[in-house]
Amino acid sequence: MRILLVEDDPVLSDVMQRSLRQHGCRVDAAATLDAARHWWRTQPFDAVLLDLNLPVCGAARGGMGNGLDLVREARARGDRTPVLVLTARDRTEQRIAGLDAGADDYLGKPFDLAEVEARLRALLRRAHATDDHVRLGRLRLDRRARRLALDGAPCELPAREFEVLWELLTPPGRVVSKRMLADKLSEGDDLLGDNALEAFISRLRRKLAGSGAHIRILRGLGYLIEAVAPAPPAP
Repeated sequence: MRILLVEDDPVLSDVMQRSLRQHGCRVDAAATLDAARHWWRTQPFDAVLLDLNLPVCGAARGGMGNGLDLVREARARGDRTPVLVLTARDRTEQRIAGLDAGADDYLGKPFDLAEVEARLRALLRRAHATDDHVRLGRLRLDRRARRLALDGAPCELPAREFEVLWELLTPPGRVVSKRMLADKLSEGDDLLGDNALEAFISRLRRKLAGSGAHIRILRGLGYLIEAVAPAPPAP
């Protein structure tokens, strides 16, 4: 899960980044309205955690902007990325304004990090019309526990390979382009190249051998995962 965290408090931002990364998220952080606008326009994210009162680059000293402007801009261009607003502005009318602007959920400060993560999972389930568990063939993927099982037996999978598999499996049979996978697996300006992505896919295909799930390579289009019948026993 790739998250855009928009928060100008450096201490809070650092704490949230460490917590989210410990739960397997990739986090890009922005501390100003302008930086957040740049990230959101140029990179794909699974969700946005958004503070409302944000500094504006180039403005007079102390100049601040409203994070809801980013939400309105995103919705106007058809971007439906789930947005969880995190702010000290916690009065009812302010919550209504945020939801009317296009935010999906609203959490007042101070908050518990565990609740932030739970609300993120709920937003993503609604956005993808799925839950935290996916099955295909003999595989079962549990995103919340970060666990892959084959016939009930746990299989170790590094975090990035897990994210590739989750992306391919939600839902299975969907063609996922190289660009989409590379963007989701990249961190900051550290872009994932074609060779690295192909290495991830190659390792996953070997690990999935005999599982009833197979990753197909569609030249010029990307990848898809599908159920396959087990090979007949040798005579």
